[in-house]
Amino acid sequence: MIVADARNPAALALREELVRRLGEQGVDGLVLVVGGDGFLLHTVAERGTEATYMGLNAGRIGFLMNDVDSLDDVVARLKTGAWRTWTFPLLRADLTLDDGTTQTVHAVNDVALERSTGQTAHLALQIDGRAVVDTLVADGIIFATALGSTAYAFSAGGPACHPSLPAFVVTPVAPHHPRLSSFLLPADATARVEVLASHRRPVRAVTDGQTLDHVLAAELRLDDRQVRFAWLEGHDFTSTMVTKILRP
Repeated sequence: MIVADARNPAALALREELVRRLGEQGVDGLVLVVGGDGFLLHTVAERGTEATYMGLNAGRIGFLMNDVDSLDDVVARLKTGAWRTWTFPLLRADLTLDDGTTQTVHAVNDVALERSTGQTAHLALQIDGRAVVDTLVADGIIFATALGSTAYAFSAGGPACHPSLPAFVVTPVAPHHPRLSSFLLPADATARVEVLASHRRPVRAVTDGQTLDHVLAAELRLDDRQVRFAWLEGHDFTSTMVTKILRP
């Protein structure tokens, strides 16, 4: 199966050429996703984690994607099975909403708890039941997988992590008080955030770009559920991180 970002003319043109060369079904065992990182995350959220996804970059940075410098080379390697699959844990967030309901969401990249109005958010943060900050005054806080650490969390000052690390990253967004730094947690850790004065300082959750309003509390951990991504042979996470993120 080959899917493309309908809002991206370059992605649609690349999909058309791939269909011409590979057929409408593409490559057995793969969902070929043509676009950028955001469209790949949207596709996973829409289609679920049963499939194996290979991103083909028709966007900008495309850290999660395979670059298509030579379409002939990409097609040849797809036809011969010259690709490899990696699995990555999803980040789970159990959210309590102001209507008393709970909702569980999963993210490939990140879950951000951020202010919904012009006022700063006031958040209490616990890790494994221990208080880290009683009142964090900030624009929000991001929880990112190692794979997703090079996205929003990195732009907010967090570290770029190798995707294979068994960890997730906690990164405050524009912290005013205290000046809490970004930090890493082990794979078995649990973080809990409570929204303080939510009626005056409402907070929303943004999960891989999808928004859910009126969050009162959130519990976050790496989940047993995983997502499968494929890259063409020769892909190297370290060099990709250096060339696309650290020294673009």
